[in-house]
Amino acid sequence: MEQNQLDQETFSCSICLDLLKDPATIPCGHSYCIRCIKRHWDEKDQKGNYSCPQCREIFRQRPILKRNTMLAALVEQLKKTGLQAAPADHCFARPEDVACDFCTGRKLKAIKSCFVCLASYCEKHLQPYYHVAPLKKHKLGKPSKNLQKNICSDHDEVMKMFCRTDQKCICYLCSVEQHKNHDTVSAAAEMTERQRELEERQGKIHQRIQDREKDVKLLQQEVEAINHSADKTVEDNKKIFTELIRLIQKRSSDVKQQIRSQQETEVSRVKELQEKLEQEITELKKKEAELKQLLNTEDHNQFLHSYPSLSALSESTHSSSINIRPLRHFEDVTAAVSERRDKLQDIMRDTWTNISLTITDVDALLSDPEPKSRAGFLKYLCEITLDPNTANTRLLLSKGNRKVTVMQQHQSYSSHPERFTDWWQVLSRESLNRRCYWEMKRKGRVRVAIVYKNISGAGNGNECKFGRNEKSWALDVSQDGYRFGHNNIWTSISGPVSSRIGVYLDHSAGILSFYSVSESMTLLHRVQTTFTQPLHAGLWVNRTGNSAEICKPK
Repeated sequence: MEQNQLDQETFSCSICLDLLKDPATIPCGHSYCIRCIKRHWDEKDQKGNYSCPQCREIFRQRPILKRNTMLAALVEQLKKTGLQAAPADHCFARPEDVACDFCTGRKLKAIKSCFVCLASYCEKHLQPYYHVAPLKKHKLGKPSKNLQKNICSDHDEVMKMFCRTDQKCICYLCSVEQHKNHDTVSAAAEMTERQRELEERQGKIHQRIQDREKDVKLLQQEVEAINHSADKTVEDNKKIFTELIRLIQKRSSDVKQQIRSQQETEVSRVKELQEKLEQEITELKKKEAELKQLLNTEDHNQFLHSYPSLSALSESTHSSSINIRPLRHFEDVTAAVSERRDKLQDIMRDTWTNISLTITDVDALLSDPEPKSRAGFLKYLCEITLDPNTANTRLLLSKGNRKVTVMQQHQSYSSHPERFTDWWQVLSRESLNRRCYWEMKRKGRVRVAIVYKNISGAGNGNECKFGRNEKSWALDVSQDGYRFGHNNIWTSISGPVSSRIGVYLDHSAGILSFYSVSESMTLLHRVQTTFTQPLHAGLWVNRTGNSAEICKPK
């Protein structure tokens, strides 16, 4: 089959692509149908150029064509053995295709365009570009219908130059005439340069695509995590509220049972007394009737005889009067339950506020990025005051409980379980469970921290001091520089020493950042972790006279 295909190509005319008819061999050795080569040269007569369509060898005079009888006989003999022409295997050019410029009659679809010759070629007519040395140097590309746009309209020359001044392709003559003093380079060099730029841009776009795909994947994971967390939380809270409702129902049932039991006891006591009183009334009525009958007796002997047995009145076994309380038998119970209800409502209201704030503060990966300017940070400014119940007794709070100063004398604070007994520290009253920012102004060495509320206060161990345990994150600030500590692991930090420190906290994202604040903001240290509890601001001051103040930025 492969040999048969080779024969088809060998004995086909490269102009019409059919088997040779009346073949003629021209001086360069290539053979064509006599009619095809004549028609080809007839079209070239106007320019007086006669060349081989395949190897492009030029002849000074038009060659005289003679039928190659040996080749004609060979083709006829091969036809009898089943050799057929191959044009059916080729694809003819449709209106939307680029047609071969060298095909005569019905043109085949071009597979390449030469940007030097400014012509397009089908597979057959392209063969010289693979074999002829000069043609091998020509630049081939995808078939193009716009080859004529590469011809200069002024000089009818190929535009092989590029004017960077005017940003347009020009020919060589243009570069020495209209564009003489312009910045010109070869079109190939400009294309290479622009291709390099496009490759860099493509590389950046590709990298951005990869980054965005990673971001999309992370966001998808975040969606799944949010959904999972929300579903689990809804289920857990459903159980908690069900237990709470069950507990309230049980307490309601217990109160009801106690009331009914007490009701039965009290009613039984009252009815017993009532029955005794009714029995006494019956006896008294009988005695009253006997006395009435005796009073109506006219016989003085009978009266005097009966008097001794009726005159004595037995004493009552009960009080002469029954004191009935006002109708408030169980109203005190209702009042007590109402009081507990009101307290529970207050607790639920305060708790629900915290729960609601916690829910609305969930922002995970979708949260806004950390601000870049002080104005951006101030959008998250939060009001912070210091809690006197946590302040060491050597600390004086002033300026609305925003400033703390170490004093020589102890302050008259009342006893409180949350007070720091040994370290000169104090916590904020406010709980920090969202995104917030505040600034601290210092005098002397201080330590600014964020702390879990359940940090130990009593004692002088590491479990109490900011930065020395897992419940606190602290920045130690002095004229000598900065140190950051957590769980008693300390890291020295370089940065401009300032009397004002900015603290940025994003509780949900687990971000804590410390900034040196002056005319500009300089990041000193950033922590990325997971906060599991609400946090409080904390201040530690190291010696008498030193102070730290939560300031209100203007």
